Amino acid sequence: MPFKPAENPKCPKCGKSVYAAEERVAGGNKWHKQCFKCGMCGKMLDSTNCAEHENELYCKNCHGRKYGPKGYGFGGGAGCLSMDTGAQFQGESTNGHFEPKPMSKAPEGEGCPRCGGYVYMAEQMLARGRAYHKGCFKCGECKKGLDSVNCCEGPDRNIYCKVCYGKKYGPKGYGYGQGGGALQSDTTTIECEFAPKPSAVDTTVIKASPGQGCPRCGGVVFAAEQVLSKGREWHRKCYKCRDCSKTLDSIIACDGPDRDVYCKTCYGKKWGPHGYGFACGSGFLQTDCMSEDQLASQKPMVTIDTTVIKAPQGQGCPRCGGMVFAAEQQLAKGTMWHKKCFNCNECHRPLDSMIACDGPDREIHCRACYGKLFGPKGFGFGHTPTLVSTDAQAAPVHTDSKPANGPKAKDGKGCTRCGYAVYEAEKMLSKNRIWHKRCFSCFDCHKSLDSTNLNDGPNGEIYCRGCYGRNYGPRGVGFGMGAGTLTMA
Repeated sequence: MPFKPAENPKCPKCGKSVYAAEERVAGGNKWHKQCFKCGMCGKMLDSTNCAEHENELYCKNCHGRKYGPKGYGFGGGAGCLSMDTGAQFQGESTNGHFEPKPMSKAPEGEGCPRCGGYVYMAEQMLARGRAYHKGCFKCGECKKGLDSVNCCEGPDRNIYCKVCYGKKYGPKGYGYGQGGGALQSDTTTIECEFAPKPSAVDTTVIKASPGQGCPRCGGVVFAAEQVLSKGREWHRKCYKCRDCSKTLDSIIACDGPDRDVYCKTCYGKKWGPHGYGFACGSGFLQTDCMSEDQLASQKPMVTIDTTVIKAPQGQGCPRCGGMVFAAEQQLAKGTMWHKKCFNCNECHRPLDSMIACDGPDREIHCRACYGKLFGPKGFGFGHTPTLVSTDAQAAPVHTDSKPANGPKAKDGKGCTRCGYAVYEAEKMLSKNRIWHKRCFSCFDCHKSLDSTNLNDGPNGEIYCRGCYGRNYGPRGVGFGMGAGTLTMA
């Protein structure tokens, strides 16, 4: 069976198919969006101002004029006698458009200066005491519509927009025109006798007395193009960087010791400090604009390989034994390391103060390697709950949360609560005393503590805020559970 496409409704205006994406509905018919307009004045319509008559669309005004009631009391307004029968719309040749009526001319000097017709109050636009039609109130050059903000009166008694007025009657020459510093060479014919007739003059040709002109070109500097710098007068076009020729202003201009001007970048390259620690960033060696002799004299006298300089026994870097200077110093448990030596002893990962862990072998490790070497092992420890079997030489296995056996630490060296050795990875500090992380809890309620809710008691134990207040806080009227409460504890 042959395919038959779905039939779409036809637009009454053009007779073509109307699809859903562009349809407009009026009077039981569907119209194209571009066909949905008044048949007389061509105004685009919508659902609020549309009127339909015999498959033709009209706006409400045109529909009233053509098919509305006529006679006394109807028409343009109530009380107006309208004898309009709509005969002018019956002809086919007008196509809904009618020719404007000729305008009546006003006496000389009383009408619109542009067209000479009468100007009524409803359409009046004023400019220097003269009334224009709203349609005639436009620029005499570019025909742009004007208003009271951008209207300019020319000496030829015509009106212009600000741009055309500036081109025709504004000042011209160096520094005027589209923007400061631009050479306006507009050759617009100026017909008015009052218009200025400037001429562009190259002021660099006019030489000044020695020591009085522009330092760059030696020409006379007039007030209209004067730029001051350290008491000297420059031409605006000469006030540029000596090296890169970048245009300068009072913000970025720098006076050099050679009595010339530079931008900040070129000044820093040529006259700024050079050597280790200056230029683009700290620690960067700036070698621009320097000879080989200057570079050799300003090189820092330090040995690159600091491991060659051996320190006294027990005072150097624990890894290489070399002298550690302040510029490359890294601290770990009171010992100083070279920055390049401060890495994990197992995986050689570079470390910092956040991830470095001091092991019992007096070496430093990252957290992962420290956990593998010295952390607790067995079921439930490690990266995943894995059962790990170790050799006899491995680190001691801690499976208890609070061990009760094993070697105790020396007096004052171990955990305050359990007395066992505390390693760096599990150390917690309190009033210069060290604790295991698992022992760092309130003595009364056993709540885990941190640096924000820790309270040191006079008995050498630590408490949370609530237990500390109950044991050692003030008592009496006004203290306790709330203000005004008598506590007899």
